[in-house]
Amino acid sequence: MRLLTCLLAIVLAAYADAVKPNMVLINADDLGYGDLGCYGATKVQTPNIDRLATEGRRFTDAHSASAVCTPSRYALVTGEYPLRRDVYGPAMLREGLIIDTKKATVASVLKEAGYATACIGKWHLGFGEKTPNWNGELKPGPLELGFDHYYGVPVVNSHPPFVYVEDHRVVGWVEDDPFVFGKEAKTQKIFEKMSYNNIGGADAAHALYDDYAVGTHLTEKVVNWIGKQETPFFLYLATTHIHHPFTPAKRFQGTSGCGIYGDFIHELDWMVGEVMKALEKKGVADNTLVIFTSDNGGMFNVGGQDAWDKGHEINGELLGFKFGAWEGGHRVPFIVRWPGKVQAGTTSSQLVCNVDLIATLAALTETEIPQGQARDSINILPAFMGNPEQPLRDTLVLQAHKKSHLSIRKGKWMYIPARGSGGFTATKRGAHAFGGPAAISYAGRKNSDIERGKYKPDAAKAQLYDLESDLAQTANVIGEHPEVAKKMQALLESYRDQAPSKPPPAETKRKPQKK
Repeated sequence: MRLLTCLLAIVLAAYADAVKPNMVLINADDLGYGDLGCYGATKVQTPNIDRLATEGRRFTDAHSASAVCTPSRYALVTGEYPLRRDVYGPAMLREGLIIDTKKATVASVLKEAGYATACIGKWHLGFGEKTPNWNGELKPGPLELGFDHYYGVPVVNSHPPFVYVEDHRVVGWVEDDPFVFGKEAKTQKIFEKMSYNNIGGADAAHALYDDYAVGTHLTEKVVNWIGKQETPFFLYLATTHIHHPFTPAKRFQGTSGCGIYGDFIHELDWMVGEVMKALEKKGVADNTLVIFTSDNGGMFNVGGQDAWDKGHEINGELLGFKFGAWEGGHRVPFIVRWPGKVQAGTTSSQLVCNVDLIATLAALTETEIPQGQARDSINILPAFMGNPEQPLRDTLVLQAHKKSHLSIRKGKWMYIPARGSGGFTATKRGAHAFGGPAAISYAGRKNSDIERGKYKPDAAKAQLYDLESDLAQTANVIGEHPEVAKKMQALLESYRDQAPSKPPPAETKRKPQKK
């Protein structure tokens, strides 16, 4: 009887693992609200991502917690607003791990639930306790946050060190060819001239990194990892696409109707298709929850401007771009697919955010998050599997690049406590940091505070928008609803009061870096 009982327990455990859904979270980089066919794009073709929407549910009011890459990823991984860690800008190559290894993460929660976990792609959350040791162990890092395996680009693909990292080590690094700060690598890379504290040397490691092969290389790593899994798995695929520089493989070049920017989107779509083929080959496509989203809105750099000139509106009808508090900075594509669980071909206008993913996946696996952890994350699983419009989240705090533009959404209202977006402000078309009123006017967008590429002299010092009737944010109605603005400001201050009074020690010691 004891033997039979043990055998039954083993069979039941195996069955439980078999029915647990696998999870694939694809977090694209700088992909705008208007960059996909299923969100209205006509100059690019995204059949694989569109298929996710056809076979699943597409959200139209989904957001990244920040309009900037690193804080957005902090929110996704930890379930906390990045303001609680005082993270507003990107983590660069001398930045230590910005997530406390004692914190619950989306990976640690699922690992506790019995999942194999991996992060493949762009990390951009720092390595090391105070600063990365590029010539040694990059620890702590993803593996200390619950991931069993990491492979990818450590910082941002437009800045050094232009290498791959696997688990705790730079791929291809050799002892007699170390990294050297302040020195250019022999393998010159795009954008290296404008780097943050240039890092050269390690030419063997640099040589393995080809800008135009990153998409193909990371996709191969994903497909191989999926093929080896025998237990329920969680894959966090953080693509470098479509962050500049726009370097699609040769077979994608010239395939879109909006230049190299659109070609890069085509390669991203191919990557998604290859992931789905790998799931189908493994026989688990129907038992895998696939979530596709972006870390923030589209950026109006040179590539985005060129695409715009060809008729491709990277953020659709939305006002603004990456880095800013206007909708174009943080309203992002968000699609979920899970056959038999998520109703196919449906849409939802419910307010959701990437900060909600840890609570949602924990609820799906019936895993308890430690008390006090992931405190800003809300379980939005009912929005995936149930009524797409039943409200779950009413309030959302949203960050721009500037602290002065920490903003808040409540119901239909969006409140920004300062003038402008808090993002880039260069005034000349063609500039990398083209933004602000000049970019808005160039793009043909209308806003009541802006006239001929400048703020009106009498423009209000804060902004209030009714997104229910004015999604494009054409009219700042703060003068018409001062009582609403007052309540929104008070609510925002209640969150601002929870932020650290000063930066953590590691950031205090870090020297300011030019942008």
